Amino acid sequence: MPTPIAATPENIAATFHALSDPLRIRVLELLRHQEQCVCDLCTVLGATQSKLSFHLKILKEAGLVNSRQQGRWMYYSINLPQFTLLESYLTDFRSCCHVRASPCNES
Repeated sequence: MPTPIAATPENIAATFHALSDPLRIRVLELLRHQEQCVCDLCTVLGATQSKLSFHLKILKEAGLVNSRQQGRWMYYSINLPQFTLLESYLTDFRSCCHVRASPCNES
């Protein structure tokens, strides 16, 4: 099973960047149901293979998708451990204490 990318500030930022494009969100929505061949993703999304490959590369570098090659085609699937890591990172914000800052000393 693939492992998540560490939750460093740089990796979290890359994950949010990967999630900031509507086409990439649509890709993830399709992949959440089943693994998909890039040719099928192109057809469903109405995107060229070069455009989709660019977006899939960003998703893969952020650790959000896995890929495997079968013959001449690439197949993509969700990397669930990375989503679990992101969920955990965001959940930690709910448990933060919301303590007000001390008043600044004005001179």
